[in-house]
Amino acid sequence: MEKFIKNETIVKNSYTVENFSADGFCPEGARRELEEKYRPILEVTQKFDRRSVSYQLSKKEALHSWLKYKEGFSADLVNILLDEMGAVPGDTVMDPFMGSGTTALVCRMRGIDSVGYDIMPISAVSIRAKANVMKYDLSEIKRLIGEFSELQMPEGYSGRTPYITITESAYPEFNERFIQYATDAIASGAYSPEVKDLFTLCMINSLERCSYTSKDGQYLNWDSRSKKVIEANKVRAATGKKPLPAHCCRKDIGNIKEAVLEELTHVFSEIKRIRSAGEPVPQAAIRFRQSSALFELPLLREGELKGVITSPPYCNRYDYTRTYALELVYLGMGEKEIKEMRQSQLSCTVESKPKLEALRKFYTEIGAGKRFEDIYAVIRSDPAFGEILTAMKMRKANGDLNNDGVIRMVEGYFTELAFVYAELYRVCKRGATVAFVNDNVRYGGEVIPVDYLSTDFAERFGFTPVKVYCLKQQKGNSSQQMKKFGRVALRKSIAIWRKD
Repeated sequence: MEKFIKNETIVKNSYTVENFSADGFCPEGARRELEEKYRPILEVTQKFDRRSVSYQLSKKEALHSWLKYKEGFSADLVNILLDEMGAVPGDTVMDPFMGSGTTALVCRMRGIDSVGYDIMPISAVSIRAKANVMKYDLSEIKRLIGEFSELQMPEGYSGRTPYITITESAYPEFNERFIQYATDAIASGAYSPEVKDLFTLCMINSLERCSYTSKDGQYLNWDSRSKKVIEANKVRAATGKKPLPAHCCRKDIGNIKEAVLEELTHVFSEIKRIRSAGEPVPQAAIRFRQSSALFELPLLREGELKGVITSPPYCNRYDYTRTYALELVYLGMGEKEIKEMRQSQLSCTVESKPKLEALRKFYTEIGAGKRFEDIYAVIRSDPAFGEILTAMKMRKANGDLNNDGVIRMVEGYFTELAFVYAELYRVCKRGATVAFVNDNVRYGGEVIPVDYLSTDFAERFGFTPVKVYCLKQQKGNSSQQMKKFGRVALRKSIAIWRKD
């Protein structure tokens, strides 16, 4: 036993942050206190790995592979967490940041009702198409595949796929025209709304590989073969600048017709496989709204949820409205709508503007003004959060932040998540379990323990901290930070809380 404890201590120590502030530049006492406080519930586990908390495992999972959603987590992770919380048919589980809908769909397959939100229209299409797996008319899908395979775009067709500034010239000539032609043809065809949704999902899932772009964190990467890069290099050459670095998103840019046909054939085979399994799939309810959890949770009644399984956008500056720009534009969103959506999402980019006053106004309008003030008072009084904001301001004054918007982002991110935690406590039943997947981050040499700070907020709102699962694979830092401040391994965690 002594040897086991010794080894456990060694393992935990390697996942514990020793210096939150590089070179001891900023106060770090409150963060150290959190580290000591929650260290006993830290569990370094092999139960989950990087594939579990990303899209990797879903690539081969029936149903969940229908949308390549890099920020999603796996069905395996959801199943394990549902087992741990003891969720059974008749219970309701929430995902306030629903993404591609994995939590809701796994719950549905187990007969468990679910509720959730997401501001992205991609989520709405994904969830509708996947939720209808037992309802599709197989002969209608077969007819769609046959008719789509015979679809021939007239030589003189002049239609073009719509674009916004950041997606202009994203596709080769044929793809740019055929996307629009095929979309109009299927929309006007004699197909049910359900099958049209399925086609839309297959088209969405094909766009990136048939374009000159690839998703890369905060931005879209552009292929050197694209018209946009070629034209930009002409301008650079004319002004004596070096050409942009050569970059190839993929060896071959896909043909959109072939890609969509491949997707349709894939989902058709999976639907048949699921339907022929011989066991009836429980048809639990999925309540989904394309909306922000910040403004939906306060409207729910108390004591409704058995549990929560979610992964919010990380505090990593990734802007989904940019990385998913091709898909959003395809679904009909223009420049103005995408900019508005960028401000509606959880504050996770340096462009995010504060939502506090909008929240205050909303709570007042629904007669919950006192609840707003009570929640905000808890947020303002949290020592670790205050220390982090002080450290960010000190780093800004010292020139250590490469973008001043980082301070606004960090403050908005945790303020908004804290409101979500508070409302989840209110709407959870006694005995409910909440699981939040997230990554710790580092800005300007300052480590922000997202898992422990979130757990601290959750505890202040009434939850009992149960466990913080920590993946064995830790996260690195940006090359700029490592060069200036050295490397600090960052935890990838799943925080588990219970409402006793």
